[in-house]
Amino acid sequence: MSKNSSNIMALAPNTSNKRETVCIFGTGDFGRALGHKMIQAGYPVVFGSRSTQTSSLIPKDAEVLSHAEAAQKAAIIIIAIQRQHYNFLTSLAEILHGKVLVDVSNNLKINQYPESNAEYLAQLVPGAKVVKAFNTVSAWALQSGTLDASRQVFVCGDDMEAKQMVMDIVRALGLTPLDQGSLLAAQEIENYPLRLFPMWKFPILLSLGLAAFFFFYCLTRDVIYPYVYENKNFLFFIAISIPNRICPILALILLALVYLPGVLAAIIQLYRGTKSRRFPDWLDKWMLCRKQLGLVALAFASLHVLYTLVIPIRLFVRWRISSRIISQALNNKTEPLNNTNAWLSDSYLALGILGFFLFVLLGITSLPSVSNNVNWREFRFVQSKLGYLTLILCTAHTLVYGGNRFLSPSSYRWYLPNAYMLSLIVPCIVLVVKFVLIFPCLDKPLTRIRQGWERNPQHSE
Repeated sequence: MSKNSSNIMALAPNTSNKRETVCIFGTGDFGRALGHKMIQAGYPVVFGSRSTQTSSLIPKDAEVLSHAEAAQKAAIIIIAIQRQHYNFLTSLAEILHGKVLVDVSNNLKINQYPESNAEYLAQLVPGAKVVKAFNTVSAWALQSGTLDASRQVFVCGDDMEAKQMVMDIVRALGLTPLDQGSLLAAQEIENYPLRLFPMWKFPILLSLGLAAFFFFYCLTRDVIYPYVYENKNFLFFIAISIPNRICPILALILLALVYLPGVLAAIIQLYRGTKSRRFPDWLDKWMLCRKQLGLVALAFASLHVLYTLVIPIRLFVRWRISSRIISQALNNKTEPLNNTNAWLSDSYLALGILGFFLFVLLGITSLPSVSNNVNWREFRFVQSKLGYLTLILCTAHTLVYGGNRFLSPSSYRWYLPNAYMLSLIVPCIVLVVKFVLIFPCLDKPLTRIRQGWERNPQHSE
C-alpha cells in the first residue's frame, strides 16, 4: 500500500456515526478553545506540540503528541500557530502530503505580507490541501459560547472536497460557514478582523459632520444672536439646550437617510425597467450601511430622551417658571389654560413616545440574536412597514412641536429658521416620494420588475 493511502482513506466520506479525528498544531488560547469546542461536538482531538507534557489547560479528553505523531493520526490538521513559526512544517512535508491544513492565523496589520498566510502555508507544504477558516472567531467566543455576533466563518480554498470537510466541521460547531471561493480570497479574509468598524465609518463621519454643522448653527441663533441684539448671555445653553436640539435633529435626519436609498433604488428600477443592472457604487455602499445609520440614529434619539428628562431640574427652567409665577402674582393676574396649546403639547409628547418606542423596536430586531429568530417576512415587516411608521411618527412629532411657529417672524434670526425646520426637509421628501410610489400606477410595475420582469431585456446588463 502506498504511503498516501491512509490519507486518501481519511479524506473519504465518513459513513459511520463516529466523527473523524482532528489534529490541532498549537496549544495556545485559540487552539485549546477550538479543541474543547470540537470535543463537545464529538470530534476526537489530538494536539501536536513541541512539548508532549500534559497540562491542566489542555482539554482532558484530548491527546498531546509530537507534531509528526499527531499529524499521522488525522486527515485534517488545524494550524493554530503564528506565521513566523510555520517553517518547521517543511520538515513534515512528507507526512502532511495530501492532508487538509486549516490556516486560522491573523496578522497584526492589514496587508502585512505580500501574500496571505494561507498562501504562504501552501507554498511551504505544496503537497497539502490548504483551507483558510476560523480566523474571524475569537477564543473567548468559543469558550464562552456567546457566538451571536460571530457565527459566520469565512472559508476559502482551492480543493473543493477539503473545503467541504472544513465547512462540515464549522456546522458541527454550531457556526455558519460562508464559502468565499479559492485561496486567493484568503488575503481579504485575513484583513477582515483587522478593520475597525468598516461599516460604521460613513455613518459616524456623517453624524459628526451633521453634529458640527447644527452645533454652530444653533450656537449662532441661540447664543450669539441674543448676545448681540439683546445683550443676554446664554452661553450655558451649550451644556443642555443645544445638545437637546441637535440630538433629535440628527436622529430624524439619519432615520430618513435609512429609507432614502430604498426610495432612490425604486426610482432607478422604474426608470431602467429592470432589476438585473447594478446600482451605482455609492448607492450600493449606502444601502449596505443602513443598519449602522439606524443604530446611530437610535443612539441620538436615546440621548434626546435623557436630555429631556433632566429639563425640569435645570436651574434656568426653574428660574423661568418661578419668574412667571411671581409676575402673575404681582400683577394679580392668572393666565387661563389654552386648550389648543395643551392639545399640541400632549400630542407632541404622545407622538414622541410612540415614535421612540418603535425606534427601540427597530433597534432590537436588528440585533443578530433577535433577527436570527424571525423569518424574512417578519423581519421585513418590522424594518420596512414599522420603520416607515416610525419615520411618520417622528416627523409628526417635530411638526407638532413647531406648531404655528413655522410662520412666526420671530422664529427667523438673521433670516435663519429654527434648526428643527431644517431637520424636516429629508424626512418629508422621503415620505412624499414613498407615498407617490405606493400609487397602483407605480407600485404594480415596480413589483413586476422586482419579480424579474424586464421592460427592455435586450438593454439589461
